Amino acid sequence: MSDQTTLTDAVHTLLKRAIIEQALKPGMRLPEDTVGEQFGVSRTIVRHALVRLQNEGLVDTRRNRGAFVAEPSLEEAKQIFEVRRALEAEVIRLLVERMPSSGFDQLESHVRSEQGVKGKDGPVSIRLAGEFHTLLAELTGNAVLSRYVSEVVLRCSLIMAMYAKTHSSECAVDEHSQVIEAIRARDVARATAIMNHHLGAVAGRAELENKPDSVSSILSRYGKELAS
Repeated sequence: MSDQTTLTDAVHTLLKRAIIEQALKPGMRLPEDTVGEQFGVSRTIVRHALVRLQNEGLVDTRRNRGAFVAEPSLEEAKQIFEVRRALEAEVIRLLVERMPSSGFDQLESHVRSEQGVKGKDGPVSIRLAGEFHTLLAELTGNAVLSRYVSEVVLRCSLIMAMYAKTHSSECAVDEHSQVIEAIRARDVARATAIMNHHLGAVAGRAELENKPDSVSSILSRYGKELAS
């Protein structure tokens, strides 16, 4: 592997992490020279990393304006969650059939990492929650399915950054543990039901139904400040 490829991988990984952890917000411009200066790499390497992020749906390139963190529309967000439910149902079905010998140990170790940041609701808990789902997909041994799940989970992180008002690490960790136990019991129906409920709650926090706020609901948020 060439030095240029290694550097491109590193820049790609760091930018992706900054997007997932919501340090880089949807709509932010990513000038090649600025990114290059901060990471100490050439604009060519930055450009290659940005192309990879664009292919993953995390970056948009606009003609004559450069690269920006992607801003999924509400309709695209709904479609992504529909696809995610279908993909993760297949992940569960395959894991019940062929969980590798070390699979449960890996999943439980990951959940312990999530418990370590439980209740803090910060960027790290958001990233770890997504990584649980990509780990599930990786354990199926199906590289194509794993790649698709990884891309969809990443794009859901963007959606949450744009539309979610809250992130509940406590719900995520508890439901992740329930999914593990249902797979261990080889109960496809229960594991799938828990996962659907879990993803439904995530989508609910993203408020994907485009409902206009009423005056009372808007002012109630300000009223809470007065009461505190």
